[in-house]
Amino acid sequence: MRAKHIMTQDVATIRGSATVAEAVKLLRLKQLQELIVEPRHSGDAYGIVTESDIAGKVVAYGKDPQRTYVYEIMSKPCVTVDPDLDLEYVARLLINTGMRSAPVIRGELLGMITISDIIHKGDFVDKPKLLFLQKEIYKAVSNARAISANYGADSKRTIEAWDFVDELEAEAGFYGAPKQDKSSRELFSEEPKPMVSGEQPNQTMNAV
Repeated sequence: MRAKHIMTQDVATIRGSATVAEAVKLLRLKQLQELIVEPRHSGDAYGIVTESDIAGKVVAYGKDPQRTYVYEIMSKPCVTVDPDLDLEYVARLLINTGMRSAPVIRGELLGMITISDIIHKGDFVDKPKLLFLQKEIYKAVSNARAISANYGADSKRTIEAWDFVDELEAEAGFYGAPKQDKSSRELFSEEPKPMVSGEQPNQTMNAV
């Protein structure tokens, strides 16, 4: 599952020049926890202003929301997420940056994704990533073996098939799969290969 599958498309934006009072009014109206700050021009970055920004930088210091501006308390540039990013990487990105949400952007603003979206809409309970990868590795190994049998162990198609197996095993290792002494590719290369039709077994002739 990817960011685009669970993101919220109804996103509220605000100008950096707006007052915090205006931001609070919009948050209350839309019942949101954050607002995306619009870029001022094509070369500008998106920003974000959250409830925590308002509470920690305005309320906590008794500042006047009517005289404090969004650009003074926002985060910019903000963390952004590609719509095709896997949820596991979205979760890591948000946790590693200390953010609870991020805009989903590809050229333009597409939506918003939050920690709550991941927990409440994600498929990680029914489809743990590691279990999924292990199943994919099993299928990929079977496919690589079949291609090798049909096209030869040194064919381009076989090499590409085993490269894919290597990539899956590396990703599984990243997610905590136990490290094996040898990869599936190495184990396969050590297996005795069937003789090609017409080939005679290698026999050692002893002199009489």
